[in-house]
Amino acid sequence: MRLDDQEESTNYEIQRGGAGSGGGFGGGGLLGMLLPLIGSRFGFGGIIVVLAVMAFLNFGGGLLDTGSSVAPTAEQGAPAGERGALTEVQSFSLKVLGTTERVWGEVFREHGQQYQPTVLSFYSQSGRSGCGAAQSAMGPFYCPLDKKIYLDTDFFTELRQRFGAPGDFAQAYVIAHEVGHHIQDLEGTLGQVNREQRSLGEAQANALQVKVELQADCYAGVWGKRTGLMEAGDMEEGLRAAEAIGDDTLQREAGQRPMPDSFTHGTSAERMEWLRRGLETGDPASCDTFRGNR
Repeated sequence: MRLDDQEESTNYEIQRGGAGSGGGFGGGGLLGMLLPLIGSRFGFGGIIVVLAVMAFLNFGGGLLDTGSSVAPTAEQGAPAGERGALTEVQSFSLKVLGTTERVWGEVFREHGQQYQPTVLSFYSQSGRSGCGAAQSAMGPFYCPLDKKIYLDTDFFTELRQRFGAPGDFAQAYVIAHEVGHHIQDLEGTLGQVNREQRSLGEAQANALQVKVELQADCYAGVWGKRTGLMEAGDMEEGLRAAEAIGDDTLQREAGQRPMPDSFTHGTSAERMEWLRRGLETGDPASCDTFRGNR
């Protein structure tokens, strides 16, 4: 992507210092807060992995250190020249965020509305979010309670090394996907889905979550198309990333037989299909993954 001349968004914060252990939450309370979020992001396999890590780190119900902890401080976004130095990855991420603000600002104006940007919160390993603890094992996520995106930028290294999806557009797609969830939040989609999921069984609720995630993929494609900054090979980078993080692919790589009822993000083929649709049309109206099902 041609991002060198793009301005960095000032809608960010950098969490300084670890979240510590305990942090005012009991073990059961913390797990109760974490597991539904992890499950929605990674499915049952993700929950198993995180529980294993917690057990190894002595970080589970009844095993938490009940001593005091230091909550992370946050450096708020500020215009260039008035803030501390950003890392290369943070600067890149904020340039991407800035382009999402431009693109979605234009889309909302086309419909006579004003876009309210999200905030990108950087943390390392662990931090705090409006939805509870932020852990690197969760991957990037959007919290509708405080309307912020949470990102441990080490995830980009994982995207390249573990998932085999290198390239700047692959990284930008990750951020644009989470901004897609912010768009859904502003549209009221996330709230409506959440209400519907409460009355559904697990398999049906997961199926509805897949539609949410695929729409966010499509919205990421819309952003990519409308930036005017894509270069040769960018689409392939994005599609490679979408393929690498499909539920069926992740379950196979974990040594599991793909279980469609447990999918929360969609298959590799579905994720590629909806990202491609957004990239080809540049039209948010083409991203209705719920058509015919609601």
